[in-house]
Amino acid sequence: MADESLHFLTIRGVGERLRRREISPVELTRAALARADALDGSLNAFITITHEAALEQAQAAERSLQSGHYLGPLHGVPISLKDLYQTSGIATTGGSKILKDWTPTADATVTRRLRQAGAVLIGKNNLHEFAFGATNENPHFGPARNPWNSERITGGSSGGSAAAVAAGIGYASMGSDTGGSIRLPAALCGIVGVKPTYGLVSRAGVLPLSWSLDHCGPLTRTVEDAAIVMNAIIGYDAADPASATRVMPDLTTALDDRVSGLRIGLLQEYLGENVQPEVAAAVRSALGSLEGQGVSIGELSVSDVEYRAGAVFGILYSEAAAIHERWLKTRRADYGADVLERLSQGERLTATQYLRGQQARRALMERFRTVFETVDVIATPTTAIVAPTIPESRGPVARGQLLGFTQLFNILGLPAISVPCGFSRNGLPIGLQLVGRPFEEATLLRLAHVYEQRAGWHKERPAV
Repeated sequence: MADESLHFLTIRGVGERLRRREISPVELTRAALARADALDGSLNAFITITHEAALEQAQAAERSLQSGHYLGPLHGVPISLKDLYQTSGIATTGGSKILKDWTPTADATVTRRLRQAGAVLIGKNNLHEFAFGATNENPHFGPARNPWNSERITGGSSGGSAAAVAAGIGYASMGSDTGGSIRLPAALCGIVGVKPTYGLVSRAGVLPLSWSLDHCGPLTRTVEDAAIVMNAIIGYDAADPASATRVMPDLTTALDDRVSGLRIGLLQEYLGENVQPEVAAAVRSALGSLEGQGVSIGELSVSDVEYRAGAVFGILYSEAAAIHERWLKTRRADYGADVLERLSQGERLTATQYLRGQQARRALMERFRTVFETVDVIATPTTAIVAPTIPESRGPVARGQLLGFTQLFNILGLPAISVPCGFSRNGLPIGLQLVGRPFEEATLLRLAHVYEQRAGWHKERPAV
């Protein structure tokens, strides 16, 4: 493998080295592929490593850079994709037995936009089967393992993406988030994960789990890296019926602006007795450091969050069962046991239960409109617990502790980011979740960046 420090450069840092021709895209891609080959036997972060295709893309990027055609900070940079994103000529399995031999003939919109930005795809990441789970314990491809402790889960469903980025295999990955599946693995693996505003990033060509809850977003090692990837992927797409027409600013330009005057509300309902004390302490300490930057911190209580569970269950399980209806009739035996059980529950839901879920969603949306009249950002722990062992993660209690703080913001469609805010006594990462108003990603990224640079947790590396 190449010098360890090379693998943990930021996208900005490695992009500048590529632009100045201090390293070539081919050299960088070979180093990333060698690291993937060396580490994936223990991490199981990839379903497919695209050796030949990656080198072809790297060679094309090298020719382009040599001719003076610079596409931007992602040009020649190795990345990966959760194996839900369609990739022309490259298998897209969805982490399933059902699609294990499917090779799409077209790219997802996000895949295409990243290619257009010059990124080099080195592989497709492991995930919880069809993205329907919080642990990334996959019965068909095996569990992705946490780089900080291989006996611990990565979180799901974008667990392979988080493991790869945390371990320095590539510089970013794309995940999907239906109930926390970007933010949860980001928190458990000690990296940054962004769930954008609903509709801001196209989902066209991404295998769906729930039409009205799915979001696509990046997992990176720094907030600036996330902003760079977001710049490349946002924008209206007619192929996604929910795509927003909102024009966004360059998300990197305001990262170093002042945050003084911003108002953060710490959601008290999410700091109850089910939160591990180390997690609660790390979150409070993180917010305390922001207070020193002129940010005001207040406690926020929103009793209506009790509607969250019913809304998520009624909507997610119904929509997932509808999406999988054909395969449930023809390939039922090919699902893993946990995913089949959830889909079966969805089949048993009535139209009335689905509509009640939508009514609960509407009530929550109205409630949070008033909340954002008094605060600019909501803060919570990303998860109530640090990464459990694989056996500990099985069962409804652990699932609730993992997903309990993230699902609400899928229901609301609000932008949210998880940023590292410390470690437990046994060396496991802790995440801080920040949530903003629709299309105010710039505010969230700026606040997270200011905290990140002050705290320095992004400089820690797992001993893989």
